[in-house]
Parts: sequence; structure tokens; C-alpha cells
Amino acid sequence: MKFMSLALKLAKKSNPSPNPRVGAVIVKGGKVLSTGYHLKAGGPHAEIVALNKLKNAKGSTMYVTLEPCSHYGKTPPCVDALINAGVKKVVCAMEDPNPRVNGIEKLRNAGISVEVGLMEEEAKKINEKFIKKMKTGLPFVAVKMAMSLDGKTATRTGNSKWISGRKSREFVQRLRKEYDAVMVGIETVLKDDPRLTCRIKREKDPLKIIVDSRLRIPLESKVLKNPKKVIVAASERYNKGKKKELEKLGVKIIVCGKEKVGLKRLMGKLNVNSILIEGGGEINASAVKEKIVDKFYFFVSPIIIGGRKAKTPVEGIGIEKISESLKLDMKSRKIGGDFLFEATF
Repeated sequence: MKFMSLALKLAKKSNPSPNPRVGAVIVKGGKVLSTGYHLKAGGPHAEIVALNKLKNAKGSTMYVTLEPCSHYGKTPPCVDALINAGVKKVVCAMEDPNPRVNGIEKLRNAGISVEVGLMEEEAKKINEKFIKKMKTGLPFVAVKMAMSLDGKTATRTGNSKWISGRKSREFVQRLRKEYDAVMVGIETVLKDDPRLTCRIKREKDPLKIIVDSRLRIPLESKVLKNPKKVIVAASERYNKGKKKELEKLGVKIIVCGKEKVGLKRLMGKLNVNSILIEGGGEINASAVKEKIVDKFYFFVSPIIIGGRKAKTPVEGIGIEKISESLKLDMKSRKIGGDFLFEATF
């Protein structure tokens, strides 16, 4: 397991979205000869990086976190390189959910021994976004929210800076690095005027998605500083004049819904693997109602806000009975002075 553990650790070093994270370790005689990981989309895959570091891989075993590819994309098939290099055995953590891939079969047909399933759950975890996209065609969606101990996300006057502590906010920047896009509702833009950038170095800033049924977004909004990285989702009652102005800037407008934006419909129109929702209670409620959410990140700070009109993490109409509530699996950890509750279905 130690060699696959190393491969998984390597895979986590980059986020080559829309491609999966992959790490590879070449072993012979119980010793690591070479390692590699997939750095970015369009670049060499982990298997090739590892092979290229060796003059001779004949008779070796490769531990790789995902089934080697067998088709031509932006790079040649990895299975061909493994066969040509004389690799004797390949241990894969998991099969590739991409239906175009049949690398395991091709390797076995070439006489290479293949084992599948070592540390499979760990491998699936690091590629949960890629797997969701491959299996459903829809992006993996997470909701992030900071709240007080009494469940408030802002005071009755709308003030919310800062509920969570510095370390929690730093963690959110790391989260943004992991997601292809950040999505908020128009009320967040009007109230906070956020940039929605990632302050941690990454290949590219996340795509910004604004849910704005009537196109009320001000043209001077900070989020529009890089308009070609912005998508605004509108309903059919959008402001036609504003649409022309936004498109002139380079903003992409997606119309999906008559009176309000249909989030599930919107998900089918977005060519991204993952989205982090950082909006308010209303957009969170819509996301939950339309069943597009895969994960929740709730930061809870040890403060009391109070107030009947104070904002809450998930608003909307709500349910009538506790029996109708969402049932989640949850784990928690301490981040600075706050607690992070990470929940999935």
C-alpha cells in the first residue's frame, strides 16, 4: 500500500481540471525508480512523466491512481507507452469512469498483469468532481457558508464581515483553488461587490457565475474586471439593454428559466467539472430545492448574533416537517477558532 499511498499523495499536488488528478510510481525490486503526476490539462499524463525519467523501465511495476488512458486526446495513449517500455505489471487504484477508456483490457491483452482496486476509495475521493462530471454530465456542486453559533450569516442590518476567522478565510481561498467556478446570486454582488478571485496561485482564476434573473448587475462591479471569465445566468425577463452592454464587454449570458433562473437547467449548460456556491440563503435554498448540491462546507464561529430578521444559511420557504429534512453524513474539524462541518449525502 505504501507505493499507492505515494501515488495518491503525488496526485494531490495539482488540479489539472477538466482532467483527473493522477499520480504514478514505478517500482522494481521493492524500490521506487521514478514518480510522476499530471500537472495540467494538455500536458503529459502521470505515467508518461514517470516513464520519461527512466532509461529502462523493463520488468518494473507501475502503481497508478487511475486506469491508464487508451485513446488519443491531446496526448497519445498511456497504455502504448507502458507496453513499449516493457512494464511487467500495473496496479490501478480505480477504473476510469470515462467510457472511452479501456486501458486495463489493452494492457492485459498485451500480456501485462493488471490489478485494480488498491486504495480505491481514496482514489475516488480525490477525483470526486471528475467522476461526477463523467457519470452524469453535470458539475460537482458544493455550498460554502459561514455562520454564528446561533445559525446567523449576517446581522439584521446585513453586516457579515467577518463572521469567520482568518484561518477559515484562508481555507476558503484554498477551496477556490480546488473548484473550476465560483457562483453567487445577484444580491451578494449588490451588497458585497466581491471580486471572487483566488488569492492562492493556480493555473487560472475560477470562472465566476452570477445568478441574476433580470440582469441587475452594475457594469462597474469588481467581478466584471475580467469580463471574459464571467457567466451571468438570467431568466427570460432579463433587461435587453443590459444584456447587450454585458455581451459587449465579453460577458457570457445564459438564459434558463421564465421567471427565475433554473439552477438544474443551468448546470447542464456549464462546461465545468465543479462549482463552489458562495452566495446567500436564497441561492442556497434554491440549490438544495433543485437537488444540485453534492457537498456542504459550513463554518461555525463561536459568536452569537441573534435577531428575528438576521440572515440564515438556507432560507426560501423551507420544509413543514422534520421528517422532510435532508439527511447528511458529516465530519468536523477545528480551523483556528472556528469549526468546519463538511457534509455529504
